[in-house]
Amino acid sequence: MHRTVQDHISIAFKTLIFLEQDSLVKSILDNPARFNPLENKALIEEKFLNLNNSFFLYNSNVYFTVLDFHGNVYTSYPSRRSLNYEEIMASPRFREIRTSKTPIVWVPSDENNVSRDLSKSPYLLSVYALLRDHNNAVYGIARISIDYAYWFQTFLKPASDLGQDYFIVTRSGEVVTQSNPQAQAVTAKAIKQIASDPEAEGYTVDAASGALLNYSYIESLDWYIVNRIPLPILFNEIEVLKRQYFSMFFLLAGAFILVAFLIAHTITRPLSQLQIKMRQAAHSNLKVRIPEQKYKGEILELTRTFNTMLVDMDELIQRLWAEERQKDAVRFQMLLAQMNPHFLLNTMNTMKWIALRRDCEDIADMCVSLGRLLEMSLNTDVDLIHLKEEIMLTQAFVFIQQTRYKDRFDIRYEYDTRLDYALVPKFSLQPLVENAIQHAFLEATGDQRVTIRVSETERRMLQIEVEDNGIGFDKARELQSKRKRPGIGLTNIRERLKLLFKEQGSLDIVELEQGTLIRMVIPYLLSIPYAVETSNSIQTEANRDVESTAGGG
Repeated sequence: MHRTVQDHISIAFKTLIFLEQDSLVKSILDNPARFNPLENKALIEEKFLNLNNSFFLYNSNVYFTVLDFHGNVYTSYPSRRSLNYEEIMASPRFREIRTSKTPIVWVPSDENNVSRDLSKSPYLLSVYALLRDHNNAVYGIARISIDYAYWFQTFLKPASDLGQDYFIVTRSGEVVTQSNPQAQAVTAKAIKQIASDPEAEGYTVDAASGALLNYSYIESLDWYIVNRIPLPILFNEIEVLKRQYFSMFFLLAGAFILVAFLIAHTITRPLSQLQIKMRQAAHSNLKVRIPEQKYKGEILELTRTFNTMLVDMDELIQRLWAEERQKDAVRFQMLLAQMNPHFLLNTMNTMKWIALRRDCEDIADMCVSLGRLLEMSLNTDVDLIHLKEEIMLTQAFVFIQQTRYKDRFDIRYEYDTRLDYALVPKFSLQPLVENAIQHAFLEATGDQRVTIRVSETERRMLQIEVEDNGIGFDKARELQSKRKRPGIGLTNIRERLKLLFKEQGSLDIVELEQGTLIRMVIPYLLSIPYAVETSNSIQTEANRDVESTAGGG
């Protein structure tokens, strides 16, 4: 309602703008002698008619009055009494706008001079304004009047039929208009209470009339729009809304519970069956299955997943049992195989002492070297050993081979002693040297040499190279193909590097002009033993005490 009143006020402003900007209206008001009076009247009334027929004045009761300063009055309506120019100009409202410093003057209760055939309202809402040209020169006076009482009663008649009444009242309590002429007016006490409220909108309860009053303040007119709703009607409407709300609430709640029950029954029944099957599976019965024909959607997918999981678990358990049986068999074979190295090691020690008693130092040294190799092979708990230890094992093996081949080849070691404690795979260097001795020198003559190089690369990798000047890798492979038992040394090292270092370990064979270069690259891992000086000194002192005690006895 407040917005509608503001729209009507804006209509008056728009009409003034159109009149002030119309060049024909300005020409007639400035120079009425240009045409005869009848032509002037016809042209002005045509402008009024066009404005009334425009889209923003459609179905609005707006009346125009325009005066020039040459004694002429133009209206868009038939007047209740004859129009007298001097009398109109002398009226307080026109005299006020001529002397006022404000460009427009609002008159909320302007006397209605429109013919009763068009408007029966006693008062109109009018705005008075001076018409000025672009040089700010005044060339006429305009009055735009709105029959707000007719509009108010017509617009709000449906609300009156429902028992609600609307009023437009001034701050002093005067009723400007009301939607129902027969309705009881708003009490003065209620209007006083409304006028004392600093807020532009609000509500209050009028105990005298037993009604709720909603009000909104129109600042430009100093009016209040008041809506009065009797409390019985309000409570009755609230009660109806409450009943409708609770009825809809219980209806929707019942429908929701029913749908929830159906959904729960559809979901929980297969889930309960799934729970029973899972309990059976938990008691080692992996042969249970859930029939898939009864379900669909997510439940079917869950059922299929459960059945697939049981099949996979059953196969996995069978595979684990087979692997366990295989591990037991391998463990048994390993325990059985350990007996042979121990027997051989004891036999080597016996042969060594026999050779020493008979002054066969070569045989004794070979027994010592072979014993070292057998002793290291018995230690199955260690995969990585120090480079220093691997060199010693290689030297033991080389000693045996040089004795066998009567020093036909020479072994050279090129590495920094700082790498002594770098970790390398156990028995990784010895097979490379063995491969060079047994294959590279099969048909070679002259100076036969094997060079072992160990170095640290820029990428923090340990590089081990075994180079020989033998017959070459390709020719050695051709000769090896004639053997009944193929060699497994290089293949074994590659597999061990892959198990220990994944993709970081590599073993490459490089063909040289004379001979072969085998290069092994592994991560550089340094493991320096801790110093035990304190414990050694303590042990030394303890030994001295024991020796002194023994000597005294």
